[in-house]
Amino acid sequence: MEIRRKDALQPSAGHLFILSAPSGAGKSTLCRALLDHFSDLQYSVSYTTRSPRKGEKEGVDYHFISPARFEEMIAQGKWAEWARVHGNYYGTSGEDIEKHLKAGRDVLLDIDVQGAAQILKRYPDGISVFIMPPSMDALRARLDKRGTDSRETIEKRLAEAENEIRQKDRYRHVIVNDRLEKAIAGLIDLVNRYRHPPQPGQA
Repeated sequence: MEIRRKDALQPSAGHLFILSAPSGAGKSTLCRALLDHFSDLQYSVSYTTRSPRKGEKEGVDYHFISPARFEEMIAQGKWAEWARVHGNYYGTSGEDIEKHLKAGRDVLLDIDVQGAAQILKRYPDGISVFIMPPSMDALRARLDKRGTDSRETIEKRLAEAENEIRQKDRYRHVIVNDRLEKAIAGLIDLVNRYRHPPQPGQA
């Protein structure tokens, strides 16, 4: 597990933590670990116009809204980021983020590289973290082990991963998830250092 820092830690009333990673790098597992450890960390639930899948819950997995409402919010400039994927809209509400930040609450975003770029334009002080697989071979093995994707889909995901990894230097921190327990501990430590920065005179 590796952490790279680009600048000094600064105290803030509300922090915006932005996590991105290639598919299969363990981002969802790391996000769940953070939310389990920090019970007051606010997870930003995305919005979508697609229909709920079996087992998905409104306000937990996504906020499900109509295309007309989504487009209305585009016109009103209410999205911190949004995209259209396979005919459906997906987006992150700027109002939801700002409500928590202004109240001094820390927010966690689980988002792809393109979405993170949009978020950082709007919130340049956001704390961006890129989760790296230890190698492309390891990533391929993880995707194979899932057993949920076709060979064609896996190859597509690997090609996308290479493109995403090329953009890792845009992130403030990079964590290599070579061992899950170490990556979780490193991420928790990183978040703690922003939430509880050392006072003058402390190590």
